[in-house]
Amino acid sequence: MLDRKYIVENADAVRENCIRRGVDCDVAQLVQWEQQRLAKLQEAQELNRQANEVSKQIGKAKDNDERQQFISKGRELREAKDAAQKEHDSLDAQILDIQRLIPNLTHADAPTGGEDDAKELGFGKTPVPSFDFTPLDHLELGEKHDLFDFEAGARVAGAGFYFLKNDAVRLDLALQQFAVSMLSERGFTPVSTPDLALTEILHGTGFNPRGPETQIYTIENTELNLVATAEITLGGMMAGQTFDATELPLKLCGLSHCFRTEAGAAGRASKGLYRVHQFSKVEMFAFTSPEDSDAIHEQMRQIECDLFDALEVPYRVVDTASGDLGGPAYRKYDLEAWMPGRGDGGQWGEVTSTSNCTDYQARRLDVRFKTAGQKGTQFVHTLNGTAVATGRAMIAILENHQTADGSITVPKVLQPWMGKEKIG
Repeated sequence: MLDRKYIVENADAVRENCIRRGVDCDVAQLVQWEQQRLAKLQEAQELNRQANEVSKQIGKAKDNDERQQFISKGRELREAKDAAQKEHDSLDAQILDIQRLIPNLTHADAPTGGEDDAKELGFGKTPVPSFDFTPLDHLELGEKHDLFDFEAGARVAGAGFYFLKNDAVRLDLALQQFAVSMLSERGFTPVSTPDLALTEILHGTGFNPRGPETQIYTIENTELNLVATAEITLGGMMAGQTFDATELPLKLCGLSHCFRTEAGAAGRASKGLYRVHQFSKVEMFAFTSPEDSDAIHEQMRQIECDLFDALEVPYRVVDTASGDLGGPAYRKYDLEAWMPGRGDGGQWGEVTSTSNCTDYQARRLDVRFKTAGQKGTQFVHTLNGTAVATGRAMIAILENHQTADGSITVPKVLQPWMGKEKIG
């Protein structure tokens, strides 16, 4: 979340940023309550000081009557102090409720608007394919080669779940192996994360597990939730910790399952593997100093490009518009792969995103760093980025690498893990 002092001192700018992000937050109310809170804090401190002074007089009382007067006066002051403290704590809780809703600041270069206002920044090395036959979508290819079973998935767990079969299993694992290998070579430490996280960790990373618009599965009668992304567990991994500046940046490569309710996400463009309730993902995460976060963000974007260039998948890079950023992100880039079977004649579909969250998550999670020779600590910056979400990557590979006879060419970088050059 944003620093409370910053919000008060820059209320107009924060309010304008909320409007730009399409978030309804009562910044003026926060400022008013914060002034009242500080007044109550001073009142409680002054009453406590007076009570302490009276307490010192009890032992100096001339007689029992005077002693009882001092005791009575001290009791009155402490009761008044407790009442002021209670009002202070109530105001603090109300302020925090608003403070948690206020989104991060927005990079000046990020376009303003919603989903349709994203700015196209460039394209990958692989051109959009021009087929001399009618291409199949990934569901038709899956049926042809016995790769998926959505009906059995629905019988077992309900709509939106599925079984991967045969070469789809090998392709899923190959994508994970390839992504982990590439990231390891680039200084990321591989981590296999829990698939569950406490509610306080979700709040710390900016996810609301029990709100009206949540996409999170919660475990009834517990404080545990199924994670929607390893961003949650990787961020929570260092909650409450303080780094030495020499340890930064810490770059992690997290492997996890992801679970999402995907409420209200039905439609032709979301069919098959594109929007499901469970999938595997390799996630990049970094803890950095503030001055390094922009550069690390660009590195993460380039890694995503390098990965999908190696997979020989056509894609475009977009700078996400302010209204589509999500609360923690200061700036976000998406990679959208060309999917020939999506829509009528093909469409772009998001396959990765990478976000710079500055100190927004670190402030909630209390992750700091200290620099030798300097007093105090600073909050780190956190960044996250999808290396590969296997379901959507699989769609792009199957549909772009299909051939006239219905077989699918396996990208060269995946062939060592697949053990074959073609599916079918």
